[in-house]
Amino acid sequence: MDTNMDTVLWLLALLGVLGAFDTLYYHEYRGQLPARLPGLRPELKLHAARDFIYVIVFGSLPWLAWLGAWAGVLAVLLLAEIVITISDFIVEDRVRKPLGGLFAGERATHALMGIVYGAMLANLVPVLLDWREDSTGVVLDPAPVPWRPSARPSR
Repeated sequence: MDTNMDTVLWLLALLGVLGAFDTLYYHEYRGQLPARLPGLRPELKLHAARDFIYVIVFGSLPWLAWLGAWAGVLAVLLLAEIVITISDFIVEDRVRKPLGGLFAGERATHALMGIVYGAMLANLVPVLLDWREDSTGVVLDPAPVPWRPSARPSR
């Protein structure tokens, strides 16, 4: 596995941690959104659509290579996630007005998630371009990502 894919997977892991924090802290604990906002349905529909894409991306990238035309399918899914997220920003502002809008920390968390997602995409695009050149198929290609940073050799 190349350096780009290692970076993609670490950034994807960070994105998952930030997303879990956003959901657990801002949506469930601090905002108690499902209980407090009956008009939350549009936001939850967008979250469900994005989660469907995330299941595919998070569940496949550490294990599979999307080769040939499948690289294009993955690219379309990633673009769809961007469209859903932008729509979610707009819907959240409207739906959360009764609570005074988004929490400042939640907006900052969303900004960090956008930066991490952009960095992940910047590293994934070269991989997708390489995968696009192969014969079409989705093949097993488990990532040998270490669980801890490697120790530097002593001098």
